[in-house]
Amino acid sequence: MSEAGTRYSVETGRSGLTYEDYCALPDDGLRYEIVDGMLFAEPSPRRAHQEAVGNLFAILHGYVRAHDLGKVYVAPFDVILDPRTTVVPDLVFVVRDRLGIVAERGVEGAPDLLVEVLSPGTARRDRVRKLNAYARLGVRHYWLVDPEAKTVEAFELVEDAYRLAAAVGGDDEFRPGVFPGLAISLPILFA
Repeated sequence: MSEAGTRYSVETGRSGLTYEDYCALPDDGLRYEIVDGMLFAEPSPRRAHQEAVGNLFAILHGYVRAHDLGKVYVAPFDVILDPRTTVVPDLVFVVRDRLGIVAERGVEGAPDLLVEVLSPGTARRDRVRKLNAYARLGVRHYWLVDPEAKTVEAFELVEDAYRLAAAVGGDDEFRPGVFPGLAISLPILFA
């Protein structure tokens, strides 16, 4: 049992799990993901995390809708990348021409953008395990948003590996290549 207020993430040691195993997990207040067959569980995120998710969703949803670019989804919404990798990223974007991969149960395949807002208990997994899995499974764009450091890192898939396309912080604007013409003010994002 964790102490009150302590954040934790559990790597269960169970491997070889699939989406069917994921669907059979208990509804016990934890958030579950399976990455490369490995089960992870964690409690709900902190306030700063949720504020960043909400602000970014509002910005992206408005821009994507105004330009008829596709759809943006906010967690919890399953992304089934392959039989052994089901994740629940904070935000998901699928371009209009690829909306066929969006099913009632979630996104079935690699979306065009996945966004993870870092939490103390998930930062290492988001930066290493998920980054490698997302690149290997064909996610074209991956953003890491850090509400504590007030930074955004944007990665683009180039020849089956991610390259850092942008790293911004402070009072800068983030101009994501996946959304030409969009400028995201970091002070507004982290307000």
